[in-house]
Amino acid sequence: MLIPALAVAVVTAAIPGHFDQPQDGFANPRTTLRQSNPYWANLDPEPINTALRQVRGFTRPQANGKPLFAGAVTMYVHDGKIVTHDRTGYAVLYQDQQTQLPEEDRVPMQKDTIFDLASISKLFTSIAVIQQAEQGRVDIDEKVAHYLPEFGVNGKENITVKQLLTHTSGLEPFIALWKLYPDVPSRIKAVMDVKPKSTPGTTYVYSDLNLITLGELVHKVSGKKLDQAVRDGITRPLGMKDTGYNPKARNRTAATEFQSAPPRGMVRGEVHDENAWSLGGVAGHAGVFGTARDLAVLGQTILNGGTYQGRRILTEHSVELMLTNFNQQFPDNAHGLGFELNQRWYMGALSGPGTAGHTGYTGTSFVIDKASRSIAILLSNRVHPSRDWGSVNPARRVVADGLANALAVKSHGKQWRATTSGGTLTAERPVEVFVDVDKGDKLTIQHWDGTQWQDVRTITTTERRWVATEQKKSRFVYTKAGQYNGRGVYVHARGDVTADGWSLARR
Repeated sequence: MLIPALAVAVVTAAIPGHFDQPQDGFANPRTTLRQSNPYWANLDPEPINTALRQVRGFTRPQANGKPLFAGAVTMYVHDGKIVTHDRTGYAVLYQDQQTQLPEEDRVPMQKDTIFDLASISKLFTSIAVIQQAEQGRVDIDEKVAHYLPEFGVNGKENITVKQLLTHTSGLEPFIALWKLYPDVPSRIKAVMDVKPKSTPGTTYVYSDLNLITLGELVHKVSGKKLDQAVRDGITRPLGMKDTGYNPKARNRTAATEFQSAPPRGMVRGEVHDENAWSLGGVAGHAGVFGTARDLAVLGQTILNGGTYQGRRILTEHSVELMLTNFNQQFPDNAHGLGFELNQRWYMGALSGPGTAGHTGYTGTSFVIDKASRSIAILLSNRVHPSRDWGSVNPARRVVADGLANALAVKSHGKQWRATTSGGTLTAERPVEVFVDVDKGDKLTIQHWDGTQWQDVRTITTTERRWVATEQKKSRFVYTKAGQYNGRGVYVHARGDVTADGWSLARR
């Protein structure tokens, strides 16, 4: 639901919550989700409304003549407050790969529509592994073959549990298990037998096989199949009643793809991923279904340091490990023990070193920003009716940007924001600067030497904080080179200002 314009007028006079004052540590462990609105969460409704309008626009035909998705549910949470929970479009719109259903047969999207979360399932598997580590059944630095001897063949003898969790095992991304092998045992054996494509530990390759293996490891060390381990260790204690594998309430699920190979027809209420489907709907890499509300509960549990409503599923130390980058040798692929970290391509302006999340092939996106204690969720059925109609990444960034821009970047006085690459701001008395930009972007500070402007400093990031600058006449030049956008470049200045490609910032 879009926020009334009146709230916009009110919130501009209020002191907003800040993007530029990152929180330390975890949220109060007693923080629980409650209904609210942007005003009461000290957020600016205007960027949120803009993002919601754009999400709705993605249900209409795009440049290729196809909608980006048939429908979606969007949720924003800040400091435990659900500031928006919006739905748009249809959970079921098509009867085959091209033909829309008659109006009376379409299923409108609801706020509690259950989505195939696709690879967000990997987070549930990872948490289940960490829970086994907490119970002393698994050492993440131990070789996987110690727990699964059948895995330790064909060059995989030294692959560790941590390498599976961080996608540095060297395993290839994918095998068409559903097509190449006749039954579940032979499909699992194929994963156990596979040879690495690269030397373990030397490359980052995102691989479903890593998580399929971890699902088998959980079963082996706990004695519980993965779906039972996830239910007993995560969804039941957290009260995530609509989250799990092979959903019973199929009439509440969003349809995914019309598949002809394998000949499944319109897939609804069954996992979209063919390999997970061929494994009975339960696999380490895919298979979990859930709602935006349930996913927000999981996100708040992470922000709380592993606990929610008095139910602890992870220790704070374990959550820290899940949010710690173990892939520093692969700088564009930051990864904790399960969570992806600081991925601008879908986390948008919310991204930072402590921002965690995951996406799903079906059109899902889950972003947890620990620095602002915020959660941005987009659940869409972008593969309905075809996976070939376009990338959902623009929508993922729109959603993340909407929440990031609703948080304030505000100094104690007049501030200017860069709006054009190459734009210049000349200030008699600059006070401080804030820079949150994409890789390749920069802010150059120049001083006048009596003849010309000379570069004295280049800034590419301030770690989401204002940074003091020398209070003498300066010129600021913003250069845009990166593909994506961050929160932006701001200068707090006093005295005379000449701006070209800069504008006064409201927040």
